[in-house]
Amino acid sequence: MEEFDVAIIGSGSAGYVAAIRAADLGKKVVVIEHRELGGTCLNRGCIPTKALLKSAEVYSLVKGTSVFGISAEDVTYDLNAIQLRKKSVVKRLVSGVEFLLKSRKVTIKKGKGKIIDEQVVEITSGGTKERVKAKAIVVATGSEPAQIPAFKIDRKNVLTSDEGLEFTELPGDILIVGAGAIGIEFAAFLSTFGTKVTMVEMMPQVVPTMRDKKLARIVERILTKKGIRVRTGTKIENIEIKEEGKVFSTLSNGETIQSEKVLVSIGRKLNSENLGLEELGVKVEKGRILVDERLETNVPNVYAIGDVIGGMLLAHKAQREGVVVAEIIAGMDVRMDYRVVPWAIFSSPEIASVGMTEEEAKESGIGVIMGEFPFTASGKAVAMNEMDGEVKVVAKKDTKEIIGAQIVGPEASVMIAELALAVEKNLTLGDIANTVHTHPTLPEASMEACKDGLGEVIHMVKK
Repeated sequence: MEEFDVAIIGSGSAGYVAAIRAADLGKKVVVIEHRELGGTCLNRGCIPTKALLKSAEVYSLVKGTSVFGISAEDVTYDLNAIQLRKKSVVKRLVSGVEFLLKSRKVTIKKGKGKIIDEQVVEITSGGTKERVKAKAIVVATGSEPAQIPAFKIDRKNVLTSDEGLEFTELPGDILIVGAGAIGIEFAAFLSTFGTKVTMVEMMPQVVPTMRDKKLARIVERILTKKGIRVRTGTKIENIEIKEEGKVFSTLSNGETIQSEKVLVSIGRKLNSENLGLEELGVKVEKGRILVDERLETNVPNVYAIGDVIGGMLLAHKAQREGVVVAEIIAGMDVRMDYRVVPWAIFSSPEIASVGMTEEEAKESGIGVIMGEFPFTASGKAVAMNEMDGEVKVVAKKDTKEIIGAQIVGPEASVMIAELALAVEKNLTLGDIANTVHTHPTLPEASMEACKDGLGEVIHMVKK
């Protein structure tokens, strides 16, 4: 039986990062993976969707070149070429992960891992089994789209996000269940290429994770302006597939919508089954492996990271957990801190948030002041012809310490990093407001929002 310091089950964002960091810290590491290296994010999530969205962005830009004084006639697209590019991007990055692991001398074993005891993992591949021994075991098995019986998912007419990534022909119309990150990104892609999109969200607003109601209304207005029909506060009562390409969805408001396809973009199933956890006595709650702040389960030397432990199902959160668990196993005195985990939706325009919203701060009894700055007042945004949205910064009223920020607008996913650093390092409105920002750039909007909170805004009429 081969022996290792660390055995990691799963090679997604959490698993491969944990393997690399542990190897860099001198540990002998084995990664066990029964599918493609890179997990959901790289193969069926973050990366392929962003490749598709980039094609949609370029297509939209070329179609709208007249506003920039450029004429481009008879603009067309080739869905097959778009899909081939997406696959090429994924293949390149999967190869990159394999190269990084092998460069650290991480052993990669293909197959399904099952924990036999606190130090033994059994690997099944086809009809063969082998066992490895490890001083520490890390479960990083991720999540997958939930198979919700009520939605009658058949992967032909009623789809999950996995099938949504593989369109060889775009539907004339589609109903998307859920107006969160996945739903909005698919709506952005499909509507750009002419698919008529209807979104149904059971919560009162789009982007339910965004507690700032004003910004949620801005997002809904932008979606509507793009021709996407939105039904919030509405449930799917029934889905009936009458024949290929004819799906009838009955809504709680009494409306029935016919569409060629339905895309279910809600619910993720955490992959904690068939891992030997129950037999070992590891505590699992509704599919979520329970861990402490050291990412350790109730069974010593058995850890879990990434989507399988619940919380925000984000690749960058999982990667950070991978780094932290590797350092903990190596004996370093670190803990996982979830106070500052930004998130983003790569729609057009983008949506991003970090820390507390105004509503959350007030519910916590924190006295706050807000600073806001619209992209209509940003010179760079105007030059780009991307003026929808704004930056909002939330700070403590007494100390002016920044405790949160929300952005709807161009490159929000990039801009949120500066404000995430501000929250992480307890910076104040003045710290950002008095930092000279390059002109003309979009991050000037963050600077101006902080100035607005201080009553010192320059490029906007004072409130």
